[in-house]
Amino acid sequence: MPSPVASASPMPTVSGDVGSKAVITLPPGQPSGQFVVSTVSEGEGATVNRGDWVTVNYTAKNWTTGKDVPSSYDAGSKPQLYQAGIGQLVPAFDQSVVGHKVGSRMLVVAPPAAAFGDQGNTQLGVGKGDTVVFVLDILEDVPQDSVVTGTVTPPPANLPQVKENGKAAPTITIPQGVPAPTDLQTSVLIKGDGKPVKSGQTVLVQYTGVLYSNGQQFDSSWNHGGAQALQIGTGSVIEGWDKGLVGQSVGSQVLLVVPPALGYKDQAQNGIPANSTLVFVIDILEAV
Repeated sequence: MPSPVASASPMPTVSGDVGSKAVITLPPGQPSGQFVVSTVSEGEGATVNRGDWVTVNYTAKNWTTGKDVPSSYDAGSKPQLYQAGIGQLVPAFDQSVVGHKVGSRMLVVAPPAAAFGDQGNTQLGVGKGDTVVFVLDILEDVPQDSVVTGTVTPPPANLPQVKENGKAAPTITIPQGVPAPTDLQTSVLIKGDGKPVKSGQTVLVQYTGVLYSNGQQFDSSWNHGGAQALQIGTGSVIEGWDKGLVGQSVGSQVLLVVPPALGYKDQAQNGIPANSTLVFVIDILEAV
């Protein structure tokens, strides 16, 4: 994987305020072939570490052709949510934000090896071997071990109870002698003050799931390295999540009791018998 370097060659210039689409002006001549990252303006937020989930807005221009590349600021587009420094995206995104602060604007000159390689990206108008200039605005940083904090409202007595365990899976206790509900039950344990989750967004969550029948844990994000990104409201997750999370505020912790009809129905899953009622505690960390 290429590493960014300082450049003595003429660099593109950037105008416009952080938080709005940048204007990229290219210098005369062709790019040097170096992978260059420079700071246009340094933010004052948290520093992005390798493995953190970052939310980034971007503007881009094809240096080889001089044409604009589609931007997250364009109508119908949205910021990019990804884990920094682990190779999820091209190096121009993957490496450039690590070590920089939320609120920063970064200028990135990405030769093919740091952008779209020898194959290019026809959908974005990037040809084979083109150099791309990106301007990245770092909007948010969420470490993998992040949890929701705030005033806790205990769930009703007839629902499972939740004991927080810091940066670890919560303990979920099933009420004794209470039959499993046949409808989706939702209880907001911590009310966040962020934007509401919309259908079609990608949500970043910590979650733990147990069986209502015996309280046995069958899954937890803590067993997968921490926070996970999932698309909501589109059928990518079980229907109980789609129904229970759309409309909730970012920063909330939500208890869901999901009947089989909104879960896995009569299909057994790993650690989940057929026709199981499922209980989840979900921290909503971000939504884009």
